[in-house]
Amino acid sequence: MNTPARAPARSAGRRVLRALILLLALSLAGLAAWSWLALSFSYSEGVRAGVVQKFSRKGWLCKTDEGQLAQFIVAGVSPQIWDFSVRDAAVAADLSKAVGKAVRLHYREHRGLPTTCFGDTRYFVDQVELATTAPSVDVAPAAAPPAGAPASSSATSGSPAGAAASTAP
Repeated sequence: MNTPARAPARSAGRRVLRALILLLALSLAGLAAWSWLALSFSYSEGVRAGVVQKFSRKGWLCKTDEGQLAQFIVAGVSPQIWDFSVRDAAVAADLSKAVGKAVRLHYREHRGLPTTCFGDTRYFVDQVELATTAPSVDVAPAAAPPAGAPASSSATSGSPAGAAASTAP
């Protein structure tokens, strides 16, 4: 005859369980919506050029394609390394073939991704173009002598002393 008293306790437990399940479902739906928004709209986009230094597929649970682009600025200075991710399998195959070659990479930057399952970086390459020439790492060429000036031997030797001697009266 204590049966009616137990019935409300069960229904309270079920209400708590339903509330937890609803909270979990809403959290997952919010995470999915945020991921979709973050991947649908890019913060920025652009092109970078250099040599593909490394490209690999990595991850324990979420396998992602990741790479590094070496951007050469000036001869004698170590290159700037730019890390990027790839989501498209066709682009990943092109990049895998381009390791060690000069390329131009078009990318989109997606900020605020909730997990690294989409990529380790916020830069996602979506287009690869092989560069027709290697990246320029030379310093600026020497200035040509003014028009009408006599050619001197110092122009070929590069010696400032020779230039001063050739201009003396």
